[in-house]
Amino acid sequence: MSLRQIVLDTETTGLAAEDAHRIVEIGCIEIVNRRLTGRSLHLYLNPERDIDAGALAVHGLTRERLLSEPRFCDVADRILGFLDDAEVLIHNAPFDVGFLDA
Repeated sequence: MSLRQIVLDTETTGLAAEDAHRIVEIGCIEIVNRRLTGRSLHLYLNPERDIDAGALAVHGLTRERLLSEPRFCDVADRILGFLDDAEVLIHNAPFDVGFLDA
C-alpha cells in the first residue's frame, strides 16, 4: 500500500477568516512513498474583496491582479479532488484549515 501525502499552503487577504478574509492563492504538491511525484496544483483566486496591506506585503498579489481569476467556490471541487485519499501536510494548519473551511 502506498502512502500519498499532499503538502498544502495558502496565501490570504488578511489574518482572520472570521473577518471575511479569503484565500488568494493555494499551492499543493503530491508525495507518494516519500517521493515527489511531479503532480501539483497551484491556483490564484479572486477574493472579491480588498487585501490588507500586511498581506499584500507578504505575497504581493493585488486585487486588480486577481480580478480575472476564479473564485474559491468555482474551484473547490478541483481542490477536493486533488486532496482526495491523501494525508494533508500543512505548516500552519489551524490558519490554513480555518480559511479552507470558511
